[in-house]
Amino acid sequence: GAFYTDIISTVEFNHTGELLATGDKGGRVVIFQREPESKNEPYSQGEYNVYSTFQSHEPEFDYLKSLEIEEKINKIKWLPQQNAAHSLLSTNDKTIKLWKISERDKRPEGYNLKDEDGKLKDLSTVTSLQVPVLKPMDLMVEVTPRRIFANGHTYHVNSISVNSDCETYMSADDLRINLWHLEITDRSFNIVDIKPANMEDLTEVITASEFHPHHCNIFVYSSSKGTIRLCDMRTSALCDKHSKLYEEPEDPSNRSFFSEIISSVSDVKFSHSGRYMLTRDYLTVKVWDLNMETKPVETYQVHDYLRSKLCSLYENDCIFDKFECAWNGSDSVIMTGSYNNFFRMFDRNTKRDVTLEASRESSKPRAILKPRKVCVGGKRRKDEISVDSLDFNKKILHTAWHPTENIIAVAATNNLYIFQDKVNSEMH
Repeated sequence: GAFYTDIISTVEFNHTGELLATGDKGGRVVIFQREPESKNEPYSQGEYNVYSTFQSHEPEFDYLKSLEIEEKINKIKWLPQQNAAHSLLSTNDKTIKLWKISERDKRPEGYNLKDEDGKLKDLSTVTSLQVPVLKPMDLMVEVTPRRIFANGHTYHVNSISVNSDCETYMSADDLRINLWHLEITDRSFNIVDIKPANMEDLTEVITASEFHPHHCNIFVYSSSKGTIRLCDMRTSALCDKHSKLYEEPEDPSNRSFFSEIISSVSDVKFSHSGRYMLTRDYLTVKVWDLNMETKPVETYQVHDYLRSKLCSLYENDCIFDKFECAWNGSDSVIMTGSYNNFFRMFDRNTKRDVTLEASRESSKPRAILKPRKVCVGGKRRKDEISVDSLDFNKKILHTAWHPTENIIAVAATNNLYIFQDKVNSEMH
């Protein structure tokens, strides 16, 4: 089995898609870089190879609360590139860090006052001066911590989002959202606080949050009650009063003991266009038009065959799994994960959907992803999988889509799968 620390906990492409970062439960960040196309092998383009690996967070102990603080990386967000170096934010439950990733392929040689090992020379031996030169050396990728944003959160951080102004970012925990300036680590500005005066009155928690891709004053956050609130920082500094509330009234015929649990929103993502947002709850993924609060414009069933299995999914805690969702670069296809290492794609134009599997077989070069089918009761065709034989320990919670191309990254426990171009010919 996989070591607990190797389990991937977040996946994120940078803005060009040339780099892909993963975080794991052991506090490590691994960055993959896409290989440039080679003339001799036209198919080799797009292979992602390990570029750099570093320890981002270490386990800590909070002595005041006698709490172990896990090193697990909850989220990674890339900053828009300003110069030759790349930068990313990574966070565990409590502390957000800004990392700089830069390359060195030259080193200075011929110092006047130091010898080759860097030791200071005896000055009486220095009789002439020379100009130091830069000599080529093997490429080194250096990762340096630039800033540490600590003490901003009492509860567990579930999301971070970089603002389109490229100067600020926000971080959300179960009850509060803070706004930070990327240059200032010792203070943040609290923009949402849903903590009740008496914690016994607590009925909902914040589950995810994101800035609008183009309007720096607008952000959304989702809650465990299935609502999404859109806030505008121009209207007031403390955004406790939302501008818009998106919520779909529950169908009374579907009411059950589990209704509230499965309506909790586990992820929210603005479309690249900024006109829609995508939300994921336990059984469905929904597309909302920002101009329509009363109901989503599209609802897709991710694994409706689990509706009758909620009792056992509650007993084995799977019902609390938090699945993420992603848009493709043109906002026409959406992707989200399921169990048995399956992931789902929905084409918004053709209304076609497909179930694909992330497995060793499907990840071989030039392998074609075969659509999978799950059957419920009755007779099973030979290529179908029965609901009862699905493996609920193999779950795809974290997925990412390349910003412009048909390349997807899918984390299946401790394996990262990268599928490209032929994501599935039926879908395109």
